[in-house]
Amino acid sequence: MNLFLVDNYYKKILHVGLPAIAGLSTQMIVSLVDAAMIGRLPEATYALAAMGLGVLATWAVVSFFSSLATGTHVLVARNFGSQNYIGCSKALNNSLIIGFSVGLIITAICAFTASPVSHFFAADKIVGNYTAQFLFFRLLGLPFFLVSVSFRGFFFGIGKTKIFMFSGIMTNLLNIIFNYSLIYGLFGIPRMGLAGAGLGSSIATLFDSLFYFIIILLPSYRNRYRVFSYFKINLKLIKSIYKISLPVSFQNIFILLGFLIFISITGFIGTKEQAASQAVISTLFISLLPCFGFGIAVQTLIGNSLGSKSFDLARKYGFEAAKIATYYTLSLGIVFMLLPQFILLIITTDQSIIQTAKPALRIAGFAQIFYATGVVLANGLQAAGKTLFVMSSEILANLFVFVPLAIVFGVFLKLGLVWTWAALPAYIIVYTTIIVLKFHFMKWGSEEVKIHGDSA
Repeated sequence: MNLFLVDNYYKKILHVGLPAIAGLSTQMIVSLVDAAMIGRLPEATYALAAMGLGVLATWAVVSFFSSLATGTHVLVARNFGSQNYIGCSKALNNSLIIGFSVGLIITAICAFTASPVSHFFAADKIVGNYTAQFLFFRLLGLPFFLVSVSFRGFFFGIGKTKIFMFSGIMTNLLNIIFNYSLIYGLFGIPRMGLAGAGLGSSIATLFDSLFYFIIILLPSYRNRYRVFSYFKINLKLIKSIYKISLPVSFQNIFILLGFLIFISITGFIGTKEQAASQAVISTLFISLLPCFGFGIAVQTLIGNSLGSKSFDLARKYGFEAAKIATYYTLSLGIVFMLLPQFILLIITTDQSIIQTAKPALRIAGFAQIFYATGVVLANGLQAAGKTLFVMSSEILANLFVFVPLAIVFGVFLKLGLVWTWAALPAYIIVYTTIIVLKFHFMKWGSEEVKIHGDSA
């Protein structure tokens, strides 16, 4: 292959992917800072326990509805590739209508259910009270979050991932400031403790949506896309957004469910083993963020290519992006396997947990080498409208390989933590193999990649 063309592929992938990675990384930093602030409260024992439950519940809601970005992203990328800028605007407008409406409904439901749900999952009454307060205030910002998600999908689709990066930096900086002020009660603001972390995040989300509204009204975007000139409901577009997004929503839930079951299984082995497994998963989350950034890049570039009918180019972008991401996970996987104790120090200083987690992290380090190709090409398939196939692959690999193997090794055969973690590479290799085969053999120039609404 022409080296110039390869270099050009890489430049485009990195141009779109790196800002997305930077934006995603800011979210991780805020999570760590929030935990540090809550951990310094006088009521830290209860507050941290409640925060764990509250963050998990919020993550379940947010991960389900944030897939709205995928549907918007795919449709906008297709229209942008075919230079149908009004089609991009219509996709964004209908995504905004969906996001804000759904956000209001879910917020209203959560306002009434936050307390009973929190007390159902919390064994301690005080923890339940703290969790309910956090959830109530945190989910007040859901309508604004989903507005931001719609804008995020739009800017991803037109290749402007730097907007997401700037949004992430600004919003998460405000998040830290608001949370600090409300948690500890500064500048005349009443001290709210954990509830303040929820309210601070919601206020920051409001500013995030305002930021996107300001950007979209800049002349460079207003003149080309004329977004609010076409602000009306288009049922065909709404159906297309839902058709693309819902499988991604359920896929996110299945991933969450699979890992929740896995963590529960390690609890049967021992409390220390469960803590060690949580440390490994937290470490993996940090290391795998760039894969999601490359996934965003490949969704944009494949969507643009399909919109312009450049089917061979779409396929090429997928494989080249998978190569870049695999170079990254290969190098990091080697570090995980050779120096696990130093990686684990990022999460904990407890030497007993570190020693227990070391062999599990080595296995996870090996497994993540294969994960990059799977997640990047899965995003490519989603750009081609194959979100239902990707979801089905996740169900097969996660709930029918990962979880059963972990149960057999950890519960029935009682082989210990190392063998239980051996289920992870089996899951990832099965998932990646299915995705690679589908991506390779799919007929890219056929009706198979047609999406209703990509030329609305």
